[in-house]
Amino acid sequence: MGGQTKETNLLHYILKFAGNEKNHYIKSVIFALIGVLCSMLPFLVMGDMVKKLFEGEREFRVYFMEGILMAVCWILRVVFHTLSTNTSHRTTFRLIGNVREQLCDKLARLPLGTVLDMPSGSLKNIMVERVDSIEPTLAHVVPEFTSNIAAPVFMFIYLLTIDWRMALISLITLPLAMISMMMMFKDYEVNFKRTQDTTKVLNETAVEYINGIEVIKAFGKTESSYQKFVDAAKDNANSFIDWMRGCIVPFSLAMVVAPSTMLAVLPLGALFTLHGSLTLAEFAMVIILSMGLVTPFITIMGYNDDIGKATAIFGEIDDVLELPELVRPSSSKTGQDGYDIVLSDVRFGYGETEVLHGINLKIPEGKVTALVGPSGSGKTTIARLIASLWDVGSGSITIGGMDLREMTLADYNAQVAYVSQDTFLFDRTVRENIRMGKPSATDAEVEQVARDSGCYDFIMELEHGFDTMVGGSGAHLSGGERQRISIARAMMKNAPILILDEATAYTDPENEAVIQKAVSSLAAGKTLIVIAHRLSTIIDADQIVVIKDGTVEAKGTHQELLLQSELYKNMWEAHIYSKDTEEGGAAK
Repeated sequence: MGGQTKETNLLHYILKFAGNEKNHYIKSVIFALIGVLCSMLPFLVMGDMVKKLFEGEREFRVYFMEGILMAVCWILRVVFHTLSTNTSHRTTFRLIGNVREQLCDKLARLPLGTVLDMPSGSLKNIMVERVDSIEPTLAHVVPEFTSNIAAPVFMFIYLLTIDWRMALISLITLPLAMISMMMMFKDYEVNFKRTQDTTKVLNETAVEYINGIEVIKAFGKTESSYQKFVDAAKDNANSFIDWMRGCIVPFSLAMVVAPSTMLAVLPLGALFTLHGSLTLAEFAMVIILSMGLVTPFITIMGYNDDIGKATAIFGEIDDVLELPELVRPSSSKTGQDGYDIVLSDVRFGYGETEVLHGINLKIPEGKVTALVGPSGSGKTTIARLIASLWDVGSGSITIGGMDLREMTLADYNAQVAYVSQDTFLFDRTVRENIRMGKPSATDAEVEQVARDSGCYDFIMELEHGFDTMVGGSGAHLSGGERQRISIARAMMKNAPILILDEATAYTDPENEAVIQKAVSSLAAGKTLIVIAHRLSTIIDADQIVVIKDGTVEAKGTHQELLLQSELYKNMWEAHIYSKDTEEGGAAK
């Protein structure tokens, strides 16, 4: 942050995220102030009525008209209060929409590693529950905080015009109440941070428990895993209970002392009246006004906790929005020539651990390049770097002679289609998931791509065919079906560079053959990068690159590597043995 102090007050965040909605918040405040004035007028009219009574006025019509005026003022007060709150609610919902849009846009610009390092429960909690939780505070705090400050200020000013002594006496309980409130907020930041930390842990534990329930049940870890959740829930509850227990006495004392203005106003006002320095009518007016002077301050104090929570949540949102992004220009440089991909001395690591050590590799345009190697060797990392999901630590990756970092994300994404083994489908129909590759595609084009990618037959066997809902993350489909639809989606994109990162990992051999045939025909003329766990599927690749411990161990065709690379030869023999064993078992 360069030594700069980060703004942490709620007003700063409201102005920052409101965008073009600032004027609507101002309008809400104006409505609230008008409502306050309308609520003050009945007190003034009431005081005037009391004064006229003491002066001997007995005309009913006079009091009737003043009563009508009071009723009109109260109606106007309700009208302007309603306008204020409606305006602030609509504005707040737009602000929340702005926040969520900014968070979603930010995630799209972050390196994949940054997103993966963030616990899914914590990120989901910020974007959904915690953003939602600030709505009541923002919708009410702007107009109601304003009105609850303005009302007692106006009352106090009017009291000063009546009798400055009584004005000060009416506030005599506030210092005592403030001392009690200060005692309550003594360790506010420590206690609040504890509740936020334990809430995060509880959310993350809950998400972990729900997502891993299948593994938990399969391995008989139900009791120990559930105990972890129980412990997190207890810690979260205790953080609030301990905090509230320490606040009970000072809070109760403040709530009892603050509104007790009559304890000072009545005896001292009576004394001034008896001595003639305060008229009876003025004394009555002071009593009326002083009863409503402190109550708004109590309401304001009730907002302190909500304001603190909203400020903390905005701080968490701001922390996400300030994370370093992939470095990309606003417009791409010119000069790209073709789709040859070249990795030059590429180094990359997760955190402090380097996993790629000076990779030098050329992937020719229009050819099939396969990346093979032991698990953890760096194959997927290379694919993800080429897919621009991360930036290289050092070195460069170029396409057609242009560094990836010299292209906009939009221009680059138009050139690359990436399918990983961890396929994800949205909770929409099969048709809509495939169409995401090309939003303008017609139904006929979607169905044709499904035919070409070998998906059509199994899709038509689904309950509603292409209009079948796939469920959250594609839960209604098998792993192999999800992968085949993901491949169809990538084919629909028709990008010149296609990356398949073990995209057939969950398919059976029969369906894998169908997919490989479809990929071969649809990827004709494209630059195809394949990571495959079954070596038999990539023996016809134009170039096979063997990756070992983050370095290029060897490269060549299948036959060349059998002669040149001991590692590849061993991998091939292990694959053939495994394949023979599977076929032998199936034959039995």
